[in-house]
Amino acid sequence: MRRGTYSIVARDPHTGELGAAVQSHWFGVGPIVPWVRPGVGAVCTQSIAEPAYGPRGLDLMADGARAVEALDALLSDDEQGRYRQVAAVDVHGNVAVHTGSGCIAHAGDQGGHQFSAQANMMASPDVWPAMARAYESAAGPLARRLLAALNAAEAQGGDARGRQSAALLVAPAAGEPWRRTVDLRVDDHPEPLAELGRLLDLSDAYDLATQGDDLVGEGRHEEAGDRYRRAAELAPGNHELLFWAGLAAAQAGDMPTALQRVREAIRLQPGWRELLDRLEPDIAPAAGAVRDAL
Repeated sequence: MRRGTYSIVARDPHTGELGAAVQSHWFGVGPIVPWVRPGVGAVCTQSIAEPAYGPRGLDLMADGARAVEALDALLSDDEQGRYRQVAAVDVHGNVAVHTGSGCIAHAGDQGGHQFSAQANMMASPDVWPAMARAYESAAGPLARRLLAALNAAEAQGGDARGRQSAALLVAPAAGEPWRRTVDLRVDDHPEPLAELGRLLDLSDAYDLATQGDDLVGEGRHEEAGDRYRRAAELAPGNHELLFWAGLAAAQAGDMPTALQRVREAIRLQPGWRELLDRLEPDIAPAAGAVRDAL
C-alpha cells in the first residue's frame, strides 16, 4: 500500500531534543511513520512504509551506529528498498535519508543542519524545499518548528490526494526510551494540521499545569499560581485549567478574579462544585476561602 506522505526528522542542536513530524492522506499515520527515542535519534519511514524501520533503526543507533550506518544496514537486505523513503537523525545530529527510485513522483528530500525533510506522491516538487526553508527560518521550541515545516508543505499543495492524518513526536535529549516531551496524533480529520496545532497549544497548557502541580507539592504556591494562570490563558474555555487558575488567584489574594474563574468553570462543568468541597488545604490552600466566598 502506497502512502503519499511528507515528514521531517530533526535534532535541536541547542536542547538535544529529537523530533519527527508527518502528515498524510492515510488513516492513523502516527503509529506508522514517525519514531523517536531519547538520547538515540528519530526516524521517519514512508512511501511503501515498513514500520519496523523505526524501532530497528533506533536500536542500531542505540548500539552506536551513526544514522547513515543504521539506514544502510536497514536497506541492505530489503528487497523493497527502491520503494522506501526513509530519513534518520542520530543523537549527534548526523542525518541520513533515502528516497528510492520507485517512490511516486513528486518525490524527494532536502536536508540541512541536523534535519531532513522528505516527501512522496506530492502535488508539487516545491513541497520538501519549502519544508526545509520553513524549518530553518522558524523560531521557538522544536515542536513548533516541526509544525511550521508541515504547514509549509501544505501551502505548496502537500499530498496530491489531500489531507487526513498527522503526528508530532519530540523526545528529550536523554531519559528512558518511553519519555516524550510532545506526543500528539490526529488519526482522521478534514484539517489535520490545524487540529495538530490546537492539540500542541493544549499540550503546552497542560505542561504548564503539570509544572504548577509539582510546585504545589513543593509548597511553592505563588509560582504554581503563575503556571496555572498561564495555562488557562493558553487554552481559554478549558474548564479544568480555568478552575485551578481560579484557586491560584485566590491564593494570590485576588478573590474577585478567583470567583470569576471558578464560577465559570462550574458553569461549564458542574462537577467542579462538588470537587471543591473535597479539596484539602495541603492540595489547594485557597479552596476553603473560595468555598466560603461562593
